[in-house]
Amino acid sequence: MITDSDKLNLQSLNIPEEKREQLLRLFPEVRTEGGQIDFDRLRLALGDMVDTGKERYGLNWPGKSACFKAIQTPSMGTLLPAPEESVNFDTTENLIIEGDNLEALKLLQKSYIGKVKMIYIDPPYNTGNDFIYPDNYSESLQTYLEYTGQTGEEGKRFSSNTDTDGRFHSKWLNMMYPRLYLARDLLRDDGVIFISIDDHEVDNLYKLGKDVFGENNFLSTVVWQKKYSTKADSKYLSESHEFILVFAKNIESLVIYGLERNDSQESLYKNPDNDPRGLWTSDNLLRTEEREYAIYPIIGPTGTEFYPPAGSSWRFNKEKIADLLRDGRIWFGVNGDSRPRYKRFRSEVRDTIPAQTIWGFEQVGHSDQGTKELATILGGSESPLQSPKPSRLIKRVAELGLSSEDIILDFFAGSGTTAHAVLDLNKQDGGNRKFILVQLPEPTDRTDYPTIAEITKERVRRVVKKLNDEDGNEKNQDRGFRVFKLAESNFTPWDGSIDQSPEALSRQMEMHIEHVRQGRTDEDILYEILLKSGFPLSIPVETLQLDRKTVYSIHDGIMLVCLDRNLTMPLVQAIVDHLPERVVFLDEGFAGNDALKVNAKEACKLKNIVFKVV
Repeated sequence: MITDSDKLNLQSLNIPEEKREQLLRLFPEVRTEGGQIDFDRLRLALGDMVDTGKERYGLNWPGKSACFKAIQTPSMGTLLPAPEESVNFDTTENLIIEGDNLEALKLLQKSYIGKVKMIYIDPPYNTGNDFIYPDNYSESLQTYLEYTGQTGEEGKRFSSNTDTDGRFHSKWLNMMYPRLYLARDLLRDDGVIFISIDDHEVDNLYKLGKDVFGENNFLSTVVWQKKYSTKADSKYLSESHEFILVFAKNIESLVIYGLERNDSQESLYKNPDNDPRGLWTSDNLLRTEEREYAIYPIIGPTGTEFYPPAGSSWRFNKEKIADLLRDGRIWFGVNGDSRPRYKRFRSEVRDTIPAQTIWGFEQVGHSDQGTKELATILGGSESPLQSPKPSRLIKRVAELGLSSEDIILDFFAGSGTTAHAVLDLNKQDGGNRKFILVQLPEPTDRTDYPTIAEITKERVRRVVKKLNDEDGNEKNQDRGFRVFKLAESNFTPWDGSIDQSPEALSRQMEMHIEHVRQGRTDEDILYEILLKSGFPLSIPVETLQLDRKTVYSIHDGIMLVCLDRNLTMPLVQAIVDHLPERVVFLDEGFAGNDALKVNAKEACKLKNIVFKVV
């Protein structure tokens, strides 16, 4: 007998259900008979750690509670493949997704939850003219389709969030909160997120980040010097910086990489006394406070007594200094009569150093450089976007957050600077970092690049070509990307909200005789099945010919997908004989033959194969 459980779930991950299951795994004793959570038992389990007061510190704003509805409403959309707009579609693991990032983040949950090492985003700064999301912040797939003209009507205009609006900051928070919440789940436990922002919302972002990621997971605020000269017409002060806020997914597991030492830093290490332990540099032995136990004379090789200056003391106690003297770790200068310093050997320090929190334009570039860089890549005299980030800035971020095989996500992709930086870094060190970009097709009023998403794709195409022209891709690196576009599901859902009259129900039934939308290809359907089954969109797909029919083999045959509209038992048996873990059939392939469907399910059951229809 075929049941609802045999049907493939076409929704994105059910966030509340996932959180409930996580909680029940941690506290199985709070499970009720109906599988729900008994909060009284949970309070008992947590004891004094539960705050039951009505007033508590935290960030609140009008609409915050509605954000959870936006988070918890599953997406019924899909991501349609666009091989003709891609580069090396069949082999690449990089993704560029065109669509609303809230829906995209929902759709990525099943496939990428806990797999992304680092996120970098450069969201709208809420300056009053750069806010490009609908005024109704309870966005949905339908909202996106309406704004991009995919509902049969002319597209609506994207709007800005003006500072004359009474809910200026609240709207921005309502836009950011669901996206950060969903993004957090995509991060690995050792992952990290970097968020660019300016003065307009930095205070709210700081509090919002702590709300989403946790008070203890805030790492630091980086100050980026974005301008190299004074803006003479500034009304008050010439603003020359922006911020990058950094949060960990779990600070106990966090992995952050240091920066390679440059020639100047390496040149500090010398060996003037021919110490057999190798190169060393001298370090200060003083601390800038008086501690009685650390105020005493250190006697040099010439007999000179050295005391710490007034207001300071030695870094170590008398016993520790005696040990260092015996070990030859105190340096008194070439002549033995200089103030003592501590010898730190090169072999004892890491090959990398922690990044500082002030980044000058000399090290990571400035905004004008980012603008010129984009214009140069696209072959024009002017940049189609104002003030894109320089790739050197994102390259610095990637160096800190990514190892050579990790995934970076940018769901406010803009001109595609993140992909540019990752491809450059891979060329530099031979790595194979992967990127996932998401960009809204916001109109630009240009004929060459009608939307920002078109700029994103074209920039990455040209970066790939440039790198290949330079080295011929000698290292066989992944220099490509798969394009996917947000759209309605390939399958028409049953609408339970319609009029229940016989006429309306009859129309619904007619739609579900063939419930695949008009114009959708087998490839469109295949990638929705992959997405809704929890497979990455970059998963290898092969085609098999079984009983003269095409069958898709996923990840070396773990799952087989057959989209043939005329299924037969010999074909089903040929699929079962390959012993996949699961199979997916197109429901209309059974053509109403219930006996064939039941026999197919039983054949799978005999081999412990999960049977699904869609």
